[in-house]
Amino acid sequence: MAHGASGLTLQQLRYFIEVAAEGSISAAADVLYVAQPTMSAAMKDLEARVGRALLARSSRGVSLTDDGAEFLGYARQVVEQVELLEQRYLGRAPSRRLLGVSTQHYSFAVDAFVRMVRDTDAAEYEFALRETRTWDIIEDVRTLRSEVGILYRNDFNRKVIDKLLRDAGLAFHTIFLAQPHIFVARSNPLAGRERASLADLEGLPRLTFDQGANNSFYFAEEILSTLSASHEIRVSDRATIFNLMIGLGGYTISTGIVSGELDPQIAAIPLDVDERIEIGWIGHAAIPLTLQAERYLDEVRAVVAGFGVEVLG
Repeated sequence: MAHGASGLTLQQLRYFIEVAAEGSISAAADVLYVAQPTMSAAMKDLEARVGRALLARSSRGVSLTDDGAEFLGYARQVVEQVELLEQRYLGRAPSRRLLGVSTQHYSFAVDAFVRMVRDTDAAEYEFALRETRTWDIIEDVRTLRSEVGILYRNDFNRKVIDKLLRDAGLAFHTIFLAQPHIFVARSNPLAGRERASLADLEGLPRLTFDQGANNSFYFAEEILSTLSASHEIRVSDRATIFNLMIGLGGYTISTGIVSGELDPQIAAIPLDVDERIEIGWIGHAAIPLTLQAERYLDEVRAVVAGFGVEVLG
């Protein structure tokens, strides 16, 4: 690996972080009030110093190479630590807080996000919460569009999910194990039951989250995706799935954790199946989390523990 005589500068790291965020050298130059040739030269010099291509340039702008994605994770860490030093010893105001989270459609993930935002002390922040498809969660975290992803594994999808994560340089960290539940509207006759069986679900519309081009059973958000249902409706967002539970008497299978505050019309009923859902977060294996990401995950654990579920990690 080639090393420049004078090493890396903080300014270069800040420039690089902005270029990665904007996906464009000229846009980053505008944001930071720097001339474009200056920014362009700084990026070339940075790549020369680290001896690796960090940016893939095209007519549409720039994207991160695999080395660039890893470098970005470390650059964010360094800049965050310097800002903490400046706050503590130079009396600087807390800087703009940044965090991206990509997740399957879980209300606890939104609940935790709400808590994190309410508790943030930053004068400025820019947070992103993407409820999206399984494949896209992995891709978002791989490219550092999001720092943290939240999804599930079970005996059925584990090998496929683990291979995808391994190939992307990501690691899965268990948060909790959930017993499968069905979500139904409170007006549904099943809502009054202590438990439900697969036989109880026959004839009811099964509601599932659409996985787009990657609609393989392994990417389904719902366990038992290979079981056939006579009535199946695919949706793309959580508000719609809840509306269809209420309007059509449909159900979906999930963790059993549903926010009474955010989703008061939905009930969770334990499902009689010999399965467990392992919910976890994914991140880059080689890159430590920023403090903001740690804060978010602490809120996730607190929300889950509030439902009486044992938090494992």
